[in-house]
Amino acid sequence: MKTVWKKLLALTLVFVLVFPLFVLADAVPGDEIVTLGEDLSEAQRQTLLSEMGATEEDTIITVTNAEEHQYLGNYISASRIGTNALSSSKITLREQGAGLSVESNNINWVSDDMYANALITAGVEDADIYVTAPIAVSGTAALTGLIKAYEIAAEIEIPEEQKQIANEELVRTGELSDSIGVEEATELMNRIKEEIANNPVETEDDLRELIRRVAAELGITLTDEELNGLVSLFMRMKDLNIDWNQVQDQISKVRDNLDEFLNREDTQGFIKNFLDLINRLIDSLRGFFSS
Repeated sequence: MKTVWKKLLALTLVFVLVFPLFVLADAVPGDEIVTLGEDLSEAQRQTLLSEMGATEEDTIITVTNAEEHQYLGNYISASRIGTNALSSSKITLREQGAGLSVESNNINWVSDDMYANALITAGVEDADIYVTAPIAVSGTAALTGLIKAYEIAAEIEIPEEQKQIANEELVRTGELSDSIGVEEATELMNRIKEEIANNPVETEDDLRELIRRVAAELGITLTDEELNGLVSLFMRMKDLNIDWNQVQDQISKVRDNLDEFLNREDTQGFIKNFLDLINRLIDSLRGFFSS
């Protein structure tokens, strides 16, 4: 009984003193959740389960097209979301401090680092993420399943506003990638976050000027629509009272996990032609969200 009261007291103190955006329960490293798109055929379902090293006996949740539209409908056209839920994923919890590791297959628009950044914004941490689909897809809808899976695996509830902002961040970065390039879009988003972390802004006008300045320093020209979208996103993100030190730590671990993946013998041949690009992308994450 004393042990129970000690645990309750500890949890109460953490909530009162730290006021986190969510509270982790007693999730166990190694716990796995598989998400499958509702509209997969039976053959596609079995193929993806095999690809992810999962079976029907594992914990599986279904992601619907309606859920995809719920979280993406405000930021991307209905035609791009589509009418079928096909994206699937597996999330494996890791020990505290391990960071995020992301790998994907058949995803042609959202990069692994874009998933990592959006998931960190949503509050996801210390997990191995695998995203896949039976055919090439943009990958935007996969975030819905990943957040849903993490809530179940880690026994937490992520605030709705935080989920929405994570989805918006993913879409905004993807749209910028179309116009200025993946590496440039990633660097722009990282630099804006770094500036906000080091020099918090109070007003929308200050934020707009900050974004303009960072873009100019990177030699990036934003349209009015792109600028307005970023201002809206980061104003909402700023109001979440995100623990930037925790975000910085997770981003640092993403880089470490990516380095480890790249050094695996079985992946060397596959990534050889892309190594220079990946290294430049990793360098752009250095110092991300420094205190």
